[in-house]
Amino acid sequence: MGVAVSGWKLARRVSELGQLGVVSGTGLPIVLARGLQSGDATGQLRHALQQFPIAGVAQRILDRYFIEGGKASGAAFKLSPMPTLEPGVDLLELMVAANYVEVFLAKEGHAGVVGINYLEKMQLPTLPSLFGAMLAGVDYILMGAGIPRAIPGILDAFSRLEPAKLKIDVAGALPGEEFFNQFDPRKFCAGALPGLTGLARPKFLGIVASATLAMTLAKKASGPMDGFVVEGPLAGGHNAPPRGALQLSATGEPVYGERDVVDLEKIRELGLPFWLAGSCGQAGKLDEALRLGAAGIQVGTAFAFCDESGLQPELKRRAIELSRAGQAKVFTDPLASPTGFPFKVMQMDGTLSEAEEYAGRERICDLGYLRQVYRQADGTVGYRCAGEPEDDFARKGGVLSEAEGRKCLCNGLLANVGLGQERSDGSAELALLTAGDEVANIAQFLPPGKDSYSAADVIQRLLAVTPSPVA
Repeated sequence: MGVAVSGWKLARRVSELGQLGVVSGTGLPIVLARGLQSGDATGQLRHALQQFPIAGVAQRILDRYFIEGGKASGAAFKLSPMPTLEPGVDLLELMVAANYVEVFLAKEGHAGVVGINYLEKMQLPTLPSLFGAMLAGVDYILMGAGIPRAIPGILDAFSRLEPAKLKIDVAGALPGEEFFNQFDPRKFCAGALPGLTGLARPKFLGIVASATLAMTLAKKASGPMDGFVVEGPLAGGHNAPPRGALQLSATGEPVYGERDVVDLEKIRELGLPFWLAGSCGQAGKLDEALRLGAAGIQVGTAFAFCDESGLQPELKRRAIELSRAGQAKVFTDPLASPTGFPFKVMQMDGTLSEAEEYAGRERICDLGYLRQVYRQADGTVGYRCAGEPEDDFARKGGVLSEAEGRKCLCNGLLANVGLGQERSDGSAELALLTAGDEVANIAQFLPPGKDSYSAADVIQRLLAVTPSPVA
């Protein structure tokens, strides 16, 4: 769910209630760095860092980022390093620790299970992120937005504290030319954990939008698959592109057809558990999924606007009001994401969903988590983002048409959770809300007489049994 929307507080609560609580693994180094710069009012981030098992790492991160009482109002956040093919020690430590902190806090104080969700398209932080989550004892890894064939084998290697490498997609790579990101757990730990002989290997769930992808992963992944999340185009965040040539509706949204309907019979034949996702946030959807052979459902949008989510309270309030009024809408934007995948954007005044607000924002790429790696003429790699200034993108070999309409998801999603950057001209980054089509129905979770709802309210309604129709 975006960046820090499904944070440790929400995941912990869902897990305490007997379900699989999943934290978003996107942008966690920035979330930790900015949380510390904001003063860490509750002390929870520092508490988790104190439990980090490798001496010295926590203190170095605190020295770099923590500000007692928080940064001054209007002051800019100190930037953390951008992900690269060969990250420096400071960034490696921040990536590992940030994932550890999020999972540690989500798991603390209960015996439930916790997962973490990553994007395959966001490759550069993957290896240290996985290791950090495993250090904290994460139970499930979920990954979509691509074909994560290499991840099961990486989890196997890290469970034995062995090094692993991940092939990185590099635009313009020559035939036979390959580029890798590498991470060695023992080198990172540098003898700090002499009694540690291995880590628990989390289960791995691939997020898929077709039976073909599920079958490919089941047969060709580098290690065992433990199941799938079958996600339809009504889900929030990034959607898989429609199969075949892209066609747009009259409103400019991608058109999904019969070829995009997942063949659940073929999924069932794989013999692995699967969960259905995408507009499953209503009573009766769980029963329906179970009848279709699924192990359950994955729900995001309903929880994104609950009390425990990381969204700013004002954004939750406005979204719930829109739902109550029957005016909550999302637009499946074929251009917004620099990844090129369709991206669901909730329509709300004063956010980057509005054309005027988007046009008024100066294009800048200063976080870099969605940058594309490309081969330069001398054989080294460079980094470009379709959301950066067009001249910069073109200078780096990017095609200008690919930059048209792209939005800075990194900065916009951080603004959703109160961690948006303050700019030198006095402006602040605007929110860019993502939600699934079910945002239209989130008011259903409101208890009588209440203007907000909790994770428990959502779960209670989702577990409600819908009576079978009378024959």
